[in-house]
Amino acid sequence: MSVDPMAYEAQFFGFTPQTCMLRIYLAFQDYLFEVMQVVEGVILKKLDKMPGCKISPSQVRKCTEQFLLFMKDRFDKLFGKMEEMLLQLVLSIPKNVLLPEDKVHEQFPYSPEQFQALQEEIRQLQLQCRAEAAAEQALRAELEEQKVVKAELEKILQWFDDLEKIFREQGIGSLQESLAFLTQSSKKLQVVLKEVEQKSEKLKLRDKLM
Repeated sequence: MSVDPMAYEAQFFGFTPQTCMLRIYLAFQDYLFEVMQVVEGVILKKLDKMPGCKISPSQVRKCTEQFLLFMKDRFDKLFGKMEEMLLQLVLSIPKNVLLPEDKVHEQFPYSPEQFQALQEEIRQLQLQCRAEAAAEQALRAELEEQKVVKAELEKILQWFDDLEKIFREQGIGSLQESLAFLTQSSKKLQVVLKEVEQKSEKLKLRDKLM
């Protein structure tokens, strides 16, 4: 059998020419075995009708096997020549012939260097696509976080609106004024608290001295 992979022919036919030849060989071989079995059966029937015949079935089988080996040897030699002829003249595509799906290569030929540069460009584009996909994923995560923060801010604004409404209903004034008043009161309380702490420290120190 031929060792040439014949990949271009396999692309055209849908199978490798060697596979086709192997199937033909096995089919012929099976047919040869079947013919020899039929011939052996006919010989045995003829011998049964011949009284006094001293040829036994085992001798017939031995002769059949010998003849089969002879025929197989002749068949292998003939098949080798037939295979060579079919692979060269029937199941092969000439070197100057392009399949329809490969016509584009004829219109846009590429040298090995150009093909290598194209491969490198494709690799760079793949890396760029991956980086952009990662950046997009990070952006989506940030947007989700911003949605959460926005929801919290809206809650706080709603709380201030409700608080200002309560202040107006109670006649306290605007929310801004109320917050300013609370801030001033807080500062005054902090001053008073600091004075109380200082007086307390002085009292503790005097108690220790006494």
